[in-house]
Amino acid sequence: MTTDSDVPRRPGKIVALHLNYPSRAAQRGRTPTHPSYFLKPPTSVAASGDALERPKGTELLGFEGEIALIIGKRTRRVSPENGWAHVSGVTAANDFGVYDLRYADRGSNLRAKGGDGFTPLGPSVLPARELDPEALRVRTWVNGELAQEDTTAGLLFGFGRLVADLSQLMTLEPGDVILTGTPAGASVVRPGDIVEVEVDGNGHTTGRLVTPIVDGTVPFGQYGALPRVDGRQRAEAYGTPAFELTEDLKRRLTSVGTATLSAQLRKRGYNDVSVDGLVSTTPGARLVGRARTLRYLPYREDLFRAHGGGYNAQKRAFDSLDSGDVLVMEARGEHGTGTVGDILALRAKVRGAAGIVTDGGVRDVDAVTALGIPTYHSGAHPAVLGRRHVPWEVDVSIACGGAAVQPGDVVVGDADGVLVIPPPLVEEVVDAAIEQELQETFIAEQVAAGERVEGLYPMNEEWKARYAAWLTRR
Repeated sequence: MTTDSDVPRRPGKIVALHLNYPSRAAQRGRTPTHPSYFLKPPTSVAASGDALERPKGTELLGFEGEIALIIGKRTRRVSPENGWAHVSGVTAANDFGVYDLRYADRGSNLRAKGGDGFTPLGPSVLPARELDPEALRVRTWVNGELAQEDTTAGLLFGFGRLVADLSQLMTLEPGDVILTGTPAGASVVRPGDIVEVEVDGNGHTTGRLVTPIVDGTVPFGQYGALPRVDGRQRAEAYGTPAFELTEDLKRRLTSVGTATLSAQLRKRGYNDVSVDGLVSTTPGARLVGRARTLRYLPYREDLFRAHGGGYNAQKRAFDSLDSGDVLVMEARGEHGTGTVGDILALRAKVRGAAGIVTDGGVRDVDAVTALGIPTYHSGAHPAVLGRRHVPWEVDVSIACGGAAVQPGDVVVGDADGVLVIPPPLVEEVVDAAIEQELQETFIAEQVAAGERVEGLYPMNEEWKARYAAWLTRR
């Protein structure tokens, strides 16, 4: 094992591989036929023990424990068989990134993964000549709990092939670093967490590369891309399969009432998923969509001067809505001013949004009603936004009408109110709700025909048998 001084602190270039471990490819739902790469700036390198800031205003700081190759000599147009001979050492790496900024540089990952400290390396380097590149192991811990573990035995692209492939077009220089991909298990960390990565093999170990996560204090300026999260980015960041609200699923959700959905959620222990105290501009209309969120702070003169004017968070939220989105706004139940008016409601409609939900007030309520876009609110009020609110954050976890709402949650509304359903529960809950309403239709028919409710509601075994026969005749 070599010493800490051999860990590159300012490599000429850092080349990172997108996918290499079959476990990660399966998680992503795609297996590449050829390696693909992106660059990280040398200034992203950090040492073991260095704290990493989660940028202020971001939510999804992802970790990816990896094996880093360090190039030992000038390399140009080598063969895959000879590629490993050009590697001088191996160390542990963590390919950090903020999913909140992936949209800003799609493909390049410059802002998402290029921040200062986003590539910790170390703490020591293993000599390549003493290693079998197909017998290395990488492990990652978060707060002492093992999160990732895999070996290089079954990589999609061997290390020699990576060196050869890159050297076809560019000269690799001594000290250059190649990040070789991460296995399944990569997820999200928060301020206060500690992430550790270790690489070992052939009796050698790098030791643990330690990165404490701290909260950033400097917000992004309005002159560049701002953090933004949607359901897909959240799913990819946490390593969970992406949820899709299909047209068929929307149809099934609109076929049942929120009262029935609420009963099924309650059976599963979810008692606080209703957005309370709101009325709808279109009581007869159904609302189904994915949540996008907007948070307001209480009015304060200096904060409103800094954040309330121009292209503020409220306007950015409405401009970024996509087809089927529901904009959910946290206004702390303060209805003494408007949180949306006719112009922004029109913008939401033009963008194809499914609806608007706010626990604050609505201005121009007659005009908003005439637009026909379902808008749930706590009351009409003529005052402008700045009377009580500062538009603050977009696409963060919020509280609205007593319910926690995350971007990507499924929002369902009708004349009874609004429910928030976590995506992993939607299929199970809607199927059970459809079955419940079928049973209630049968029960209502029997009551209308003069039957007693005793033994019928809920059904005993005799009535269950009659219900089964009734289903066959439908």
